[in-house]
Amino acid sequence: MRHAVTVVVGLFLVGVALVGPVAAQPGGDLFDRVEHGFADSDGVRIHYATLGSGPLMVLIHGFPDFWYLWRHQMATLSVDYQVVAIDQRGYNQSDKPRGVDQYDITLLATDVAAVVSHLGRDRATIVGHDWGGFVAWQVAMTYPELTDNLIIFNLPHPRGLRRELATNQQQKLNSAYARRFQQEGAHLTMSAEQLAQRHSDNPVLHARYLDAYRRSDFEAMLNYYKANYPAPPYLEDTTPVVKVQPPVLQFHGLDDTALLHDMLNGSWEWLEQDLTLVTIPDAGHWAVTERAPFVTDMMRSWLALQASR
Repeated sequence: MRHAVTVVVGLFLVGVALVGPVAAQPGGDLFDRVEHGFADSDGVRIHYATLGSGPLMVLIHGFPDFWYLWRHQMATLSVDYQVVAIDQRGYNQSDKPRGVDQYDITLLATDVAAVVSHLGRDRATIVGHDWGGFVAWQVAMTYPELTDNLIIFNLPHPRGLRRELATNQQQKLNSAYARRFQQEGAHLTMSAEQLAQRHSDNPVLHARYLDAYRRSDFEAMLNYYKANYPAPPYLEDTTPVVKVQPPVLQFHGLDDTALLHDMLNGSWEWLEQDLTLVTIPDAGHWAVTERAPFVTDMMRSWLALQASR
């Protein structure tokens, strides 16, 4: 199958017509408006927050976050979708099973499938950021029948990640944080207060993240790195390619120093359908919140375009 690659740089769109102008609604404070629930994933309870009705959209946070990462997207997209943001295992209100093996990527993908099944659906748009993006890629490859569309924020295809770690010296240097996280006892240097400092300029946000971190398990958080992030000696993935079946919308803040944009090269070789790649200058690893109105409008327009095909 031929691949169509649409590249979007900042606010300029090349090669695709948007489905009319769409203005993002204010993010607001939906903390008290969402409904909460738990899905059972082979004995592990996965907490989720949900809002709206319509086609299902499952949103998966990364490190170090919780479901509230997606507050801007939930406020806007719940007009047309049932948006369901999960706490990944180890985080906030979800269960925190012991042992590195409990955080293998196959189990993390199963958690997402369990949420979809729990909600009585058989298909969903899967959205992920950071480790949530890693999980979202895995969901699309493991459960293609479940994944209508795939939307990724700042987590290149896992093959691109492995390639750059094997061949790109700058990426090896910039991944020193991951090697530290993989060391025994690394979680002992972390605290809820330290992690919440990222939100210190916003007292309400700071308080909510502080509460979530206090309910989280730092060892579990770092087990994601121990179980799934490549470790030296870095090698490219030479296993047979399992192509991603759904169309993909991929965002990448170009100032991301943890995951350099060279990882994006050749992504289309591992996809069966179209790729819309949105690169965002002057945005970093958290482009999902740094450029919330822009990326949320783009998500809505892109999803409308997919539905019209």
